[in-house]
Amino acid sequence: MSTSTLPAPAHDPAAEFLDRRSPLERARGVLHRYPALSPAIVLVLSVVVFGLLNDRFWAPGNLSLITQQVAVVGTLAVAQTLVILTAGIDLSVGSIMVLASMVMAQLATSLGLSPVLALLLGLLVGLAAGGLNGFLVTRLKLPPFIATLGTLNVFLAVTLLYSRGATVRGGDMPAVLTWTGNAFPVLGVRVSVGVVLMLVAYLLVALALSRTAWGKHVYAVGDDKDAARLSGISVNRVLLSVYLSAGAILALAAWIQIGRANAASPNVGVDMNLDSITAVVIGGTSLFGGRGTVWGTLLGALIVGVFRNGLSLAGLDVLYQTLAVGVLVIVAVSLDQWIRKVRK
Repeated sequence: MSTSTLPAPAHDPAAEFLDRRSPLERARGVLHRYPALSPAIVLVLSVVVFGLLNDRFWAPGNLSLITQQVAVVGTLAVAQTLVILTAGIDLSVGSIMVLASMVMAQLATSLGLSPVLALLLGLLVGLAAGGLNGFLVTRLKLPPFIATLGTLNVFLAVTLLYSRGATVRGGDMPAVLTWTGNAFPVLGVRVSVGVVLMLVAYLLVALALSRTAWGKHVYAVGDDKDAARLSGISVNRVLLSVYLSAGAILALAAWIQIGRANAASPNVGVDMNLDSITAVVIGGTSLFGGRGTVWGTLLGALIVGVFRNGLSLAGLDVLYQTLAVGVLVIVAVSLDQWIRKVRK
């Protein structure tokens, strides 16, 4: 058969459209499909740059310090990611963590309860707090920002009333509560049990979001609540389950915080609310909901830890570290706005 008799290739408008896209548009399309790619690039570049600026950055002791600092905020950010994926936001994550940690510590010391029972009751406190947030959002129809802004102050007040402002030292607590602070060497870097528990939380949430119907419903609700409702998804049930899951994760963060600080204090960790949001935003999760991954959040938490540590080693004041993180947030949100305009 001669080549002149072969059929002409089929007309493919989509292929022609892709060929006409500029390199910038193609890059935007890739970043839209893989939200964790941009924070991964930023993390690698920041690690290389800070390592070249100061040899101490690569020291095992310094890397150990970064991992310890990321453990608590990184765990808070897992809970924050779930809420933000539904187009909400939780300003009370830090106060819930502190309340749960004080309940665990007080029950195990003042009342002499079994440390395992104290941990379980702390978990119930986290679930109850998350359930309250979910109730306010789903039943009273309060905007998540307003609802959690109110419960932020409620949980802080309850914590101070319950603990009477007193700190419980690690020496007064059973070893089970401070166990998360124990560390072991991995390739010369000391990794705490708390870091391992944080990674387990990321893995479980990532599997739930990617492999279960519940995870697909979470993304659907965050992308468009009305469309999700019309497709048969119980939006309120999904939202309530998200806030309950976040509460359970925050109880885990409370346990990690006790081991990290070797104490339980009503005045520690309250300001981590914004740090958790920062990690989520820098990690590529959209504040408008429906797009993002927990692995991106982990990268975002690491970026914040690397920047604070690297700038500290460079001798810059804490104010400049805060400035750098603020610039990162602005850039991340601007990038998200740009990526969302991708032409599908």
